[in-house]
Order: sequence, then C-alpha cells, then structure tokens
Amino acid sequence: MKKQYIILALLLVSFQFVNAQLTLDGEFRPRTEYRNGFGSLIPDASDSGFGISTRVRLNTSYMTDNYWVYVSLQDIMVWGENRQILPYDQNNSFAVFQAWAEIKLGENTSTKIGRQVLSYDDQRILGGLDWAQQGRNHDAALIKYKKDNLIVDFALAFNQDYSHPTGFVSTGTGYNTTGFFSYKTMQMLYMKKSWDKFNGSLLLLNNGFQEFDTNNAADGVSNLQTLGTHLNYKNGSFGLAANAYLQTGKRQGGVDVKGAYLLGLDATYKATDKITLGLGVEAISGNDGGAGETGAFFPLYGTNHKFNGFMDYFYVGNHANSIGLVDFHVSANFTLNESSSLMVKALNFKGEQALASGEKSLGTEIDLVYKKKFKGYSLVLGYSQMFANDGMYELKGVTEVAAANNQNWAWAMLVIKPKFLSGTK
Repeated sequence: MKKQYIILALLLVSFQFVNAQLTLDGEFRPRTEYRNGFGSLIPDASDSGFGISTRVRLNTSYMTDNYWVYVSLQDIMVWGENRQILPYDQNNSFAVFQAWAEIKLGENTSTKIGRQVLSYDDQRILGGLDWAQQGRNHDAALIKYKKDNLIVDFALAFNQDYSHPTGFVSTGTGYNTTGFFSYKTMQMLYMKKSWDKFNGSLLLLNNGFQEFDTNNAADGVSNLQTLGTHLNYKNGSFGLAANAYLQTGKRQGGVDVKGAYLLGLDATYKATDKITLGLGVEAISGNDGGAGETGAFFPLYGTNHKFNGFMDYFYVGNHANSIGLVDFHVSANFTLNESSSLMVKALNFKGEQALASGEKSLGTEIDLVYKKKFKGYSLVLGYSQMFANDGMYELKGVTEVAAANNQNWAWAMLVIKPKFLSGTK
C-alpha cells in the first residue's frame, strides 16, 4: 500500500513538471577588500581598511504557461561581525532581495508585481547594482509589452512605512524612509526599438519624495522628473553608444532642479579577436544655482559603480549636489585565453563647475580587473589607483600635506553559482 502512495506521489510530481518549470539555484560570493582611499582620500594618519564580506543568495523560480513566480533570499555577512554563540544576525542583513509574480495578460503583454530589479540599457539611470553585495531593488508594479523589436514597460510604485507598533496605520500615508533618493511614489515609462545595427530607447521617470513640515508631519511630495535617451550603434568591429538625460522638478527637501543634464558618448573598436579598445567622455552638470535651487544632475538608481571609476569617488552615496563631473576615459579589454581576461581603464576627472578656488582639475584613476573562469566557479581580482590633483584635495576636504601618498584599493572575489534543482517543460 505504501508503494502505491509513493508511485502516486511520483506521478503527481511528474505531472507538475510537465506543466511547469521549477528551478532552485544560489550564489556564494565572498569578497576581500583592501581600502586605502576607496570612496574618498584617506589621511596619512589613518590606517587602511581591510575586511571580508560574503553574499549568499538562494533563488527559487516557478514558471507555468500563465504565470511566473520568483523569490530571491539573501544575507550579507561580514566576517567576525557576530560574537561567538550569538543567536541572531547582529547586523540584521538577511533580506528578501526579490519576490515577484509575473502574470501573462495576452500574447505580448504581462504584468510583474512585487519586489524586483529594474535594469535598462547600460544601467546608467536604472540598474541592479550587482557590484554592491546588497544589490538594488524596487517594490513596484510593472506592465510589460513586447512584440517583434519593440519593448514598452510602464511601472508604478507607492511606498509606505508601516512603523506603527500595531501594524497597519489607519490614517495618513506619510513615508518616513529618507536618504539616497528613497521615493514615496514612482512612475516610469520605458520604450525601446531595435533595428539591424541600431537601437534606441526613451525613458520618462518621475519620483515623488515625501516632505515634512516643521512638526515633522507629512507635508506633500516633491516630484523630480528624469527624461532622456540611450542610443546604441554596432557595425562590425565598431560600436558607438550615447546617453542624453535631463532632470527637472524638485529634489528631496523641495530644492528646485533647473537645467540639470547628463551627456555621454562611448566608442568601442574590436582591434583583434582578443583586444577591444574603448574611448569615451561623460559630462554631468553641477550645482550652479542659488539658495533653494540647483543645476546638479544625479543618476539616481543606476549601477553607479560601473561609471566614473571603480573607486567610487563620485555619485555613489556622495557628490549629490556638488560641482558635477567631466570624465574622459580610455580602456582596453584583453582576452588572454578561453578562460581569462584583463581590463585596463584610465579616467581623467574634472569638475563641470569650478571649486571655490577656481580649480576644476580633480585627478586621474587607473582601474585593473582580471577575471579567471574555472569549472563551476570564477575568480575576479581588481586594483585601482587614484592620482589626485589639487581640486580633489579641495573637493574631499583633505589637504595634500595631510593625505596619504598612495590612494589605492585592491580586492579579490570568488563567485560560485550552484544549480540545485532544474525541472524543464
């Protein structure tokens, strides 16, 4: 009798896999970092930073003909952060990174609801920020349309903080989460069209930021609009990509944004099968306004670590209302063999606006990244060096005399992505 139940259970499981696809995979990503000027100039009197963090993710995907459910759990563990036999995670880093359901509405249309990554084009304005161990996500509802070479996405978000000890708050919708451009409301329209050698996209993004009165009570919303385009051309060994974005409206704190812009142009050339060269420039407007207004652009929710140097001196939790940036860069990617590669990049930085001294020149950064693939895992090594000019010392508030002679950063990262379970239709 027990065998019959076992056979019946196996038949039910088999039938389920005929009509659905279930996958279970994960990620184990420890990273060691030596920080001696990462993010800002380090004074000579300060000791260098050194530590190890590990990102662990468990991802479950369940897909049928009519819907798709995805859940990703993660924890970020800094080695040694918990004392021995502590019964809980001291930094409270365990989180649901993604949890969404995508429901098919028609042949070309679906809706995706829940916590999800919004990543488009080169991730300049909206990206997953995978470099950061915690990543970036959004709680949103997304309407998706895709037919042939046309993509149209429309997203809506309304964020709320139920901080009341009894749970749901019956009155008011004040949103108390602030900082890092945390928004209360969001509306996004993204359209992309592709042709043989060219594709172009249009992004319209509105973010509403909660404002508070002198009694710390919710007092309306400031709306910031970001609009622009990403263009991409590819012809044989030559590639060209351009970004053009504007910002207007109001930032957090009701600051008027006028004439803020981001312009970028990058060219790539595949010189040989093993060498790809790159050349580019990006200009981001700075604060040239008076009290209560600004002309500074901020790239908001993009993968900002990807741009303006890996040492994160600009637009990574910093430089939000400053002198802007002009970034000239050259790069070379070398395929060393079937399993390894080396990237070399040099970036020269200037302020789009002058500092108080009249200085614009900020410095030069050199980035190196080496990747090696093994069977089932990969190893990534990086090294960056900042050569600061007078303007950088003024910008970061560290005098050249007080600053360390070397401003550098080195890291090593192991990436393992096991697949525990995979059922196919």
